[in-house]
Amino acid sequence: MEDVLAVYHRPYDQQYPMVCMDEKGKELRSQRVDWHTPPAGAEVLRQDYEYKREGSANLWLMCEPLRGWRRIAVSQDRTARTFAQQLRQLVDEDFPQAHKIILVSDNLNIHGIWSLYEAFQPEEARRMAAKIEWHYTPEHGSWLNMAELELSAMQRQCLNRRFSNLSSLNRACQAWATARNRDATKIKWQFSNAEARIRLHRLYPQLLDKT
Repeated sequence: MEDVLAVYHRPYDQQYPMVCMDEKGKELRSQRVDWHTPPAGAEVLRQDYEYKREGSANLWLMCEPLRGWRRIAVSQDRTARTFAQQLRQLVDEDFPQAHKIILVSDNLNIHGIWSLYEAFQPEEARRMAAKIEWHYTPEHGSWLNMAELELSAMQRQCLNRRFSNLSSLNRACQAWATARNRDATKIKWQFSNAEARIRLHRLYPQLLDKT
């Protein structure tokens, strides 16, 4: 926890961008009946409670909170190879000029440098791995990942309706991310190590005073 909080209080540096990453599953559902026409004067369409399952999708979210930037990718799976492609894009397309990317993520089974070696030749995997400085949130501490705040906003503003296929879901996600990036919506993180040692004092070892 203290490691992640210390990362969050580093000053902004273009050569060392601090990026938070998280992912989220989304069930695809289609309508069994057409949208109901709203009554006169109403602005909101009504949908029937019945739906048909159309599989699932995975959403990958990368965000740079201090700059107000985020990227969303939609895929049909969440394998190590798919994740490795997200890391490649982060290194080679999102931040090609960065000296090193400071990456914060939770500790899910595919979130690791080793995923690059699943998808690329060792030399290429090592090249990308060398540009990433990885910091993990602690177990049961995923709330420390600022990317969760972005996913929460996206859930409320974009994902709170049904999508029947990957393409419609992707269009909605890209439109949401574009609008947020245009406004340069940032995250102002205020929780610090000093505050954590007060509020979460029960988590710290209790040292006996031997004087």
